[in-house]
Amino acid sequence: MFFENPIVQDTLQQATHALVDTATIAHTSGEHGGGFNFMHLLDHMKDSRSVESPLGHLSLPQFTPVHLGSATIDLSITKHVFFLLLCGVLLVIAMMYVARSYKKSLVPHGFVNLLELVIVFLRDEVVLPNMGPAGLRYMPYLLTTFFYILIMNLAGLIPYGATPTGNIMVTAGLAVIAFCMIQISAIRAQGLTHYLAHLTGGAPWYLWVIMVPIEILGLFTKPFALCMRLFANMTGGHIVILSLFGLVLMFRSYIVAPFPLMFIVGIYMLELFVAFLQAYVFTMLTSLFMGLGTQASSHAEDSKH
Repeated sequence: MFFENPIVQDTLQQATHALVDTATIAHTSGEHGGGFNFMHLLDHMKDSRSVESPLGHLSLPQFTPVHLGSATIDLSITKHVFFLLLCGVLLVIAMMYVARSYKKSLVPHGFVNLLELVIVFLRDEVVLPNMGPAGLRYMPYLLTTFFYILIMNLAGLIPYGATPTGNIMVTAGLAVIAFCMIQISAIRAQGLTHYLAHLTGGAPWYLWVIMVPIEILGLFTKPFALCMRLFANMTGGHIVILSLFGLVLMFRSYIVAPFPLMFIVGIYMLELFVAFLQAYVFTMLTSLFMGLGTQASSHAEDSKH
């Protein structure tokens, strides 16, 4: 997350392999008189050391890398880190505004009323069905997850913006936090002894050597699915838009241009929906996985009785 991610760059290059011919045509025309290189469009999706603005590219602060033995840690600010921090600041400001509004009046209005509607929906339709009343104590984490992911998803749809959740390191960080919360909630509900016993899968002791590694692997597959789902969905829409732009470059005609542009507008509207949907899906699945651990304790108690 603190440096240019080669995995993301390789993924984007492979996903746009079908447009190599388009890029070659554009690059060739550029060499013969001012054409446009299609591959430059990918710069909007890649991480970089600068941010785009109406004044051009603005360089971000760079720091001297820290060397720990053979490892090198670069804490310099990149474009995705900048928008990651910016979205966090916007979220804090919005929540402080909501808190102050409730101090003045318990009857919400406007923006505060909209947020209350979303919060009540997440509580009644996501947290309580998946986790029961015990899930209310985890509402602050789940609400923060939803709104933070939502703001980061929407950040890439504004001019000169970037989508931090289009960086696999960001989604991996969110998945690691979700993994910790899933295990913590399960241990708090079941107790450490019952939690460890659950790793045996209820199998006889002579099968533990098989069941324990499988159960441990299952603990990591859930956050891995959260990480890849969010990353792929937030990256895929941008690649589709680039592909439609590639049609304009391929035909190089004003007659053809309106048709891809209409599709681009449609995909952009779909991206707005996907931004909300993926924030909801990540939060819903996290609460579901947490609920599987917290409700396991109640099933164990019922079986004893």
